[in-house]
Amino acid sequence: MLDLHGYGYRLLEGGLLTLELAILSLILAVILGLVTASAKLSSSIVIRAIAKAYTLVIRGVPDLVLMMLLFYGGQIGINMATDWLYYEFDVDIFVNVDAFVAGVITIGIIFGAYMSETFRGAFMAVDGGLLEAARAYGMRPWTVFRRIRFPLMMRHALPGLSNNWMVLLKTTALVSIIGLSDMVKVAAEATKATHEPFLFMIPVALGYLAISSVSEWCFMKLKARYDVGFGAEGASWNN
Repeated sequence: MLDLHGYGYRLLEGGLLTLELAILSLILAVILGLVTASAKLSSSIVIRAIAKAYTLVIRGVPDLVLMMLLFYGGQIGINMATDWLYYEFDVDIFVNVDAFVAGVITIGIIFGAYMSETFRGAFMAVDGGLLEAARAYGMRPWTVFRRIRFPLMMRHALPGLSNNWMVLLKTTALVSIIGLSDMVKVAAEATKATHEPFLFMIPVALGYLAISSVSEWCFMKLKARYDVGFGAEGASWNN
């Protein structure tokens, strides 16, 4: 590996941190997306309103603004809560907001809103007759979800999930503004020190491209897995 004026190892560390950040953010986003999608399909007006308000706010505000609001606003909110505990109950608590954890939570919250629309549409695309047949057969609700509804839903959700993942991956570059040393921040620091932007930015671009290529292969494998038993019906995704 090129030494890159001593920044090569730091770029590699930044790339691994970016990948870890993206994967953990995806997991959180999927969980929030499933919960929010289920809330939007709920019979409760209040639950549906909360879910719609969440997606409206997140989708209507730029990601960079949300990143700064959630990170710095979250710190202020935690400080206010700990100060209140100290003055009211003499409980002295110090909470240090870690930039990595804040980045995962922020990106997860942002993309949870986008994932919710993907999952909501996928849930609605599942044939209700299959679910009724499973219940009539005596299956428990969790068994119906695990063996029928979730696999069928994933067939419809995978294209949107794949697109959201690609956007999420590129959004990780925003964490550099909250002090996290991902590969974009390391490359920016190296560029300022050496005045050689192409030497550092091209490896960063290739790193994102490599992760995206592997991700595309993984989603193709998932598609093949969830298309089992449906013949050529799902082939339209790649065409």
